[in-house]
Amino acid sequence: MEQRSILARTRAIVRATSENTMSKPKTFGFNTLTLHAGQRPDPTTGARATPIYQTAAYVFKSPDHAASLFNVERAGHVYSRISNPTNAVLEERIAALEGGVGAIATASGQAACHLAIATLMGAGSHIVSSQSVYGGTHNLLDYTLRRFGIDTTFVDPRDLGAFAGAIRPETRLLFGETLGNPGLEVLNIPEVAAIAHQNGLPLMIDSTFTTPYLCRPFDLGADIVFHSATKFLSGHGVVIGGLLVDSGGFDWPASGKFPTMTEPYAGFHNMNFAEEFGPAAFISRARKEGARDFGACMSPTTAFQVLQGMETLPLRMQQHVENTRKVVAFLADHDAVEWISYPELPEHADHELAKKLLPRGCGAVFSFSVKGGRTAGRRFIEKVELLSHLANVGDAKSLVIHPASTTHHRMDAAALEAAGISEGLIRLSVGLEDSADLLQDLEGALRASQHT
Repeated sequence: MEQRSILARTRAIVRATSENTMSKPKTFGFNTLTLHAGQRPDPTTGARATPIYQTAAYVFKSPDHAASLFNVERAGHVYSRISNPTNAVLEERIAALEGGVGAIATASGQAACHLAIATLMGAGSHIVSSQSVYGGTHNLLDYTLRRFGIDTTFVDPRDLGAFAGAIRPETRLLFGETLGNPGLEVLNIPEVAAIAHQNGLPLMIDSTFTTPYLCRPFDLGADIVFHSATKFLSGHGVVIGGLLVDSGGFDWPASGKFPTMTEPYAGFHNMNFAEEFGPAAFISRARKEGARDFGACMSPTTAFQVLQGMETLPLRMQQHVENTRKVVAFLADHDAVEWISYPELPEHADHELAKKLLPRGCGAVFSFSVKGGRTAGRRFIEKVELLSHLANVGDAKSLVIHPASTTHHRMDAAALEAAGISEGLIRLSVGLEDSADLLQDLEGALRASQHT
């Protein structure tokens, strides 16, 4: 018992100084954290920028040192699939910006989503998800995970009763996006979180569209957040990466539904993660099991590139929102436009909720429909010159796509309708160009779309 007590105290010290923890992150403002969280000048060389530790493994000082690292008795890195010093800076930074206790950098946003789900549940489990989610996520939930015995019920993100009504005894997670893709539904995170917590369940949020600059889901009651770091966080369309963040606020033992958190794990020294890591139980289990066994790690070079993007995140998001407002106003008055879905418009169903939850703005991605349906939409996309037609959002450059035939093409007609995706719907991701140039390009493409 004495030996176990010493070990527990040692691990507590390790947790306090680990790569996933930043000292007093709330003493600094958001802009400062985007530049400094998780990193100081390199102590060996004095390098101001975060070094790229392009290494697979790390030399042990002794057999005892190696054993202590593997047994989580001291902080340090063993193998870059599990942790890496460059990645650790990025993990600390996003955890600080979100107000979480820790994070894991993954190979993609999809990998982050899968890591969270696989950490929490297995065959026989059930998820309640908003039906307005990214097409790749919908495919994962609706098709792929069912093959492994994990079922999902999709509900209208605006119907709080549907979230509550879909919960089963085997439900282990509620899931949604800050802003639905591509319908731009604003999820009522406080209310959905309350429903989740009343049932002893965590709420996970895909916050890719908003970033922590526009929305911090943990402040609204969410428990887990993930990002496609490919998008606004990196901001330049040059990397693929994901980030999974743990709020540290969910009480796993009190829920009684998560043996992966509260029962000894034979795959890691019979460790009880809730007992050993307390508020960081989820992210610790995800790293010690998921990062190790699933292997979807982020390259340190990618982590470096995401860090560069995050340094300008506040400035970029401000300009993204400003440009988007000008583009939306232009389209709203255009005769060739059938409708626009953007929460800042008074006619949007979630306008009042958006003002409350997203006071800094509703992001730079929105949908609209060109009069004339799919044919007119196709002509519009063919005629834009400044906007790039590709499958991405969150780039410094403006992007355009037709979701029904691309990002959401695996969804059948009923699923498309349920997700609010019409045949003529076009999704724009507004970039950082001069707004006058964007409006000129849109005007020419819209005129062309109306001519047969």
